[in-house]
Amino acid sequence: MPVIDYLERNAKLYPDEVALVELNPEMPDTRRITWKEYELIEPSRFEPYRREITWSIFNEKANRFANLLLNRGIKKGDKVAIIMYNCLEWLPIYFGVLKTGAIAVPFNFRYDAEEILYCAELAEVDVIVFGPEFIGRIEQNADKLSKGRLLIYVGDNCPAFSESYRELVADCSSVAPDIKITDDDFGAIYFSSGTTGFPKAILHKHQSLTQAAEMEQKHHSTGREDCFLCIPPLYHTGAKFHWMGSLVAGSRAVILKGTKPDIILKAVSSEKCTIVWLLVPWAQDILDSIESGEIKLEDYELSQWRLMHIGAQPVPPSLIKRWKKYFPEHDYDTNYGLSESTGPGCVHLGVENVHKVGAIGVPGYRWECRIVTEDGNEVKRGDVGELAVKGPGVMTCYYNNPEATAEVLKDGWLYTGDMAMQDEDGFIFLVDRKKDVIVSGGENIYPVQIENFIRKYDKVKDVAVIGMPDKRLGERTAAIIEIKDNMECSKEEIDEFCLGLPRYKRPKEIFFEVIPRNATGKIEKPKLRKMHGAEGLVALENRS
Repeated sequence: MPVIDYLERNAKLYPDEVALVELNPEMPDTRRITWKEYELIEPSRFEPYRREITWSIFNEKANRFANLLLNRGIKKGDKVAIIMYNCLEWLPIYFGVLKTGAIAVPFNFRYDAEEILYCAELAEVDVIVFGPEFIGRIEQNADKLSKGRLLIYVGDNCPAFSESYRELVADCSSVAPDIKITDDDFGAIYFSSGTTGFPKAILHKHQSLTQAAEMEQKHHSTGREDCFLCIPPLYHTGAKFHWMGSLVAGSRAVILKGTKPDIILKAVSSEKCTIVWLLVPWAQDILDSIESGEIKLEDYELSQWRLMHIGAQPVPPSLIKRWKKYFPEHDYDTNYGLSESTGPGCVHLGVENVHKVGAIGVPGYRWECRIVTEDGNEVKRGDVGELAVKGPGVMTCYYNNPEATAEVLKDGWLYTGDMAMQDEDGFIFLVDRKKDVIVSGGENIYPVQIENFIRKYDKVKDVAVIGMPDKRLGERTAAIIEIKDNMECSKEEIDEFCLGLPRYKRPKEIFFEVIPRNATGKIEKPKLRKMHGAEGLVALENRS
């Protein structure tokens, strides 16, 4: 059934139970001031520290927004873009779009003005819903964006080129619109990460959204008493569909604005969170803070925290070993996925398989996987090939891009572009991105293997390995290394440590600098290649 039915169900069964909490640690705590004092604060200078809504209010807000869109002529199959930071309004607006039969189109909040315009035109959006942080970026192309489109602003002091969300929804009905939605209807367009140029628009049916929600609940046994801490951006499939496990379970979730270790642990403690999804850098920061003494675990109430899981990028086994040292009672899971497969979970480790840390896991709920050669034949166990997945969460197509669709969708199988191998027990290990494989002197070198090795050095906080052009070998390996705070490290130290690698895998170049990562925690390797003079490889990549 469509995910909007789960929201309707929760509103009927648990109307007065809290569905969503928003925490903004950078703002004053409203619990410490009176209501009268709150009303006197200038709205543009204040946002409540903690807000919450029940399931019934969540559903009513979604219904009001759906009826607003319908009143303005939006119909089934139209497209509504959302570009906002995480907030309490985000998910009700998203579900309001789905209730109309229109297609929800979340935008990356890092898009600049030109990327917003590009994606709006690529996806042929009819409405753009945006928050106060994006006024300047929208305004730069307001004349083009408003042409044939409705611009809706969510916040105080509505700009002249748009209409106010608060004013528009005030008079709209809170009753669900009478529109039949099926799993076969189109539900959402997500965008690829854009690491190879401008992003591609990924079209999904409602079936994909339901699959992701039900799979998440099943994988992590999310129950009514659980509380999920949501930190990553909601525009991304990872955050939203991990949260949808709570939707299926009818349990509470917390939307946290902030990623510092103390902010995360305070939220887990104060809100009694039981499930937390982290990106690798956040988990590393928490461990570093514990080991430096900046954080003392006894200062927090963490006994209810039962599961920590990670996705969106390769996870160093050494990180999980460190984590289990400080949190031995935690279940742990790795989730693998991509926006083309409705986010994480088409492959997952499973909490019962912690002994296989390092693997991305086995096929997820209702998924099939195989590892293939260039011509589509399966490789034998232990050999490296491209990972292909098949299941009810596979995208319909790249919208308005049949050529790119044909490259990755073949006989119902989605070719991920990730190189992987399967061990004798059937567990899949990610080797590297297909485009990131370094070919040096005829040898295939997989950067992830080198990165995992270098991360074992106790002074290393983060590392990225890239290929650089070499006249003789074709490419040579370069390691960009970020050192832990308050530590010093030399090239000679790294060279000596890397003697533990086979000679052909040892980095030929070493640079010390901060590793750039995008909002979902993935290393921005094209940016690193450009910074370090590998423009030839970037040019090749941009043609893919």
